[in-house]
Amino acid sequence: MHDSNTKIWSLSFIFIVVSNGLVFMIFEMLLPTLPLFITAIGGGASQVGIVTGIFMLSAILTRPFAGLLASKMDKKFLLILGILINALATGAYYLSSDITTLLIIRLFHGAGFGLITTYFATLAAEIIPKKRLGEGIGYFGLGETIAISVGPMIGILTLELYDFQRLFLGGMAVLILAVIMAILIKRAPNGRELDRTASVKTKILEKKVLFPALLILLVGTTAGGIMSFFSLYALEKDFSHVGLFFFVIAAASFAVRLVSGRLFDLHGPAVILIPGSIFAIIGLGLLYIANTDTVFFTAAIFYGLGFGALLPAIQTWCINLVDKQEHEDAMASFFNFFDIGIGGGSLVLGLIAEAASYQTIYIVSAFVYVLFFIMYVVYLLIKKRSKELV
Repeated sequence: MHDSNTKIWSLSFIFIVVSNGLVFMIFEMLLPTLPLFITAIGGGASQVGIVTGIFMLSAILTRPFAGLLASKMDKKFLLILGILINALATGAYYLSSDITTLLIIRLFHGAGFGLITTYFATLAAEIIPKKRLGEGIGYFGLGETIAISVGPMIGILTLELYDFQRLFLGGMAVLILAVIMAILIKRAPNGRELDRTASVKTKILEKKVLFPALLILLVGTTAGGIMSFFSLYALEKDFSHVGLFFFVIAAASFAVRLVSGRLFDLHGPAVILIPGSIFAIIGLGLLYIANTDTVFFTAAIFYGLGFGALLPAIQTWCINLVDKQEHEDAMASFFNFFDIGIGGGSLVLGLIAEAASYQTIYIVSAFVYVLFFIMYVVYLLIKKRSKELV
């Protein structure tokens, strides 16, 4: 039993987990459906890429200001503002009659998403007892994991049953519910300090988290290949259970997070990052050679275990490396490197697929995780040697 001082599942923590999950569910819901809307209003493949890219660019450019804003304004207010921007932007998509209007709305949506992803994580870190931070961050990400598995399915089903109006307005209604939950979050008294005299300074990168940020860049690179090209690879391989494949990844990620966070708190990052990268290598290697449904689903399990363990572990590591007032800068760096990895990975792996095949993407992705493993082991050896010399 844990005493009240180390309790994770407070009412506020439940609100923040569910609210975060709802936000990501709508984000995932729009991934497969917004390209269809772009086509419906006269856009083509290049416009789909631009609309996707401007969202990520807006989020990335917003995050460096997160730490500065949190020193001037209450971060719970900033989180609520970010969710409201997302809600209004989601509803406003239906009003877009041309690509230019859609791009403007997408720009605001990306800025709101940049705020949300930063402040959700830092507020969760405030609520979670310090001694159980790794476990708590693992639980915090469960809402995202569930959203990834059901969001695209809900989006496609909504379009099949209704239309774009119901899709966007329904998404806005869910995000309003996320706003209400965010309002109900109670913060610890020591999480409210503001420094209105702080110098006007933003950080593009929090240097203390540079190494784990580079590792999450590699994780994002391979995730970009999975998300962007697996459907096309499945067609190439006559694999028809694409939705179930992603569900298995999400289920494996969910399962591993129930134990990986506690192991992180007891033993540190190495006990998660080393086996997590090995699991991902096995999963991607199996994906490269897969010719039967059994091998595809086995690959999904191994990749899901690896990805599901690594993401919250690196996120917690970043938080632990900085002081409390630098949490926003650490999370901004974490998510920016992850998003750059996804975007850059999709671009580079797409070129590789064009030059070779979709199958080649997954052996290249496996070698990216081999690089991850080597970098981390070298880091540990250097760290160990520096301690011995002291």
